[in-house]
Amino acid sequence: MKARGDVFKLLAASATSLVLWGAMPLVPSPLGATELDGQTYFLRAPWKLRWRTYSSNVFERGGEYYVTIEMPEEAGAGLGALEIRQISGADWRFSFDDSRTRAFLGQPRREGPSLPVQASFDDAARLFRISFPEPPTPGQTVTVALKPWHNPSTADVYQFAVVAYPAGPDPVGQQVGIARMSIYQRVDY
Repeated sequence: MKARGDVFKLLAASATSLVLWGAMPLVPSPLGATELDGQTYFLRAPWKLRWRTYSSNVFERGGEYYVTIEMPEEAGAGLGALEIRQISGADWRFSFDDSRTRAFLGQPRREGPSLPVQASFDDAARLFRISFPEPPTPGQTVTVALKPWHNPSTADVYQFAVVAYPAGPDPVGQQVGIARMSIYQRVDY
């Protein structure tokens, strides 16, 4: 694994095109990303993902879902966009207020500076698309806060696939991970 890391360091440090095993040249772009055949890639994709909510009962209103991603120092590119897709859970109809999506540096309840975002939610596909006009840079921790109108109507474990895209032309997304959220049935005694 160390050899692989050395290759990535060599690619990131190189100011000239490299040809690797007869593939197209890898070219460092002015944004610090790596381009291959006109597409932008992470040198080391983000892989640390955490999903949090402080409102976990069915139909609860006013909650936020926090998606936190740690950008590796060796990413080679800023975070251009995220896609977050619901892939499991009993309720496929709870909706979001995408106009209230926000992002910031740091962790929930320890928020740093806010980041501008553009967000859309495709209810039929259960897919959030979030782009960063000012991409967070490698080494930063980024949190996106999603606002549902209310929590799902059915208690279950909900899962979301998260894909990160580097900042740059024609970015290639890479899977960050699967986030899990438990929603509980309220019990009144």
